[in-house]
Amino acid sequence: MRILIASPIDKSAIRRLESSHDVVCCFHATSEELRSLVRDREVLVFRSGVRITKEILSAAPDLRLLVRAGCGLDNLDTEYASQRGIRLERIRRPAAQAVSEMALALMLNLARQVRQADESMRRGQWAKDNFRGRLLYQRTLGIVGAGNIGSRLGQIGAALGMTALGCVEHPSIQVERRLSAKGIALASFEEVACKADFLAVTVPLKDSTRKLIGEEALSRMKAGAFLINVSRGGVVDEEALYRHLADRRLAGAALDVHSKEGEGHRSPLADLPNVLLSPHIGSMTVDTQRAIGERVLAIVESYARREAAA
Repeated sequence: MRILIASPIDKSAIRRLESSHDVVCCFHATSEELRSLVRDREVLVFRSGVRITKEILSAAPDLRLLVRAGCGLDNLDTEYASQRGIRLERIRRPAAQAVSEMALALMLNLARQVRQADESMRRGQWAKDNFRGRLLYQRTLGIVGAGNIGSRLGQIGAALGMTALGCVEHPSIQVERRLSAKGIALASFEEVACKADFLAVTVPLKDSTRKLIGEEALSRMKAGAFLINVSRGGVVDEEALYRHLADRRLAGAALDVHSKEGEGHRSPLADLPNVLLSPHIGSMTVDTQRAIGERVLAIVESYARREAAA
């Protein structure tokens, strides 16, 4: 198979693909470079951080398989890919544990002011009395999007003694039972937003969720609550969030995803002391990337065997 890998994936998976296939890697390429390199490719492997547009897909007449090494599809023209009949394989599950653990890490960091304590120690200060944090225990964890990632986070929160509330786009008795088995109570979006001490956002980015956490939702949140976004930057209205953080109505926020991502972009939220920022590293664990690489390999090899047998 002629394969283009447009985003970094596990190096051992790349080496194994190279041993059996014609592989081209082009990490951090421009759209023009991608259009040129994809022209004779049959398979395209990509993650977030690269936009796979109609223009790129239309430049590849032989393209038959798209492998999204993750779950989000906001960077792919899915409508055009479907029209072309290009097969799409998503690798959803390996990242769920890593992203839910990342959300927990951000929550703990916010609650216990770990970054600020570290910075003061590095300045030679012993400001023990300045850092009176909060417990997660007996606090309410609100989860906007209690799916694969959100329900795992809810389980973790419940195990820590938090009250976990979650909302989903399409509630049902079956969803309610599934979440209840994990210690999560199904609630409306409005109830989750207004009751949460820690509001975690874990929904995909699409038309119905763009700026879902905007002025209205932020105004509903408890005074002194924290916001954690590990979904996509476009889900949170960052300008509205800035206002609620600057006047200290909200105690703090942690964002692993941002409305503008990539080298050279500096978040306006970086000016606020009650904000934690990280560069979209929710799934960036050695274990997770290795598991995703194994799945990429398995998907490509399975597809190659079917093509050979056809």
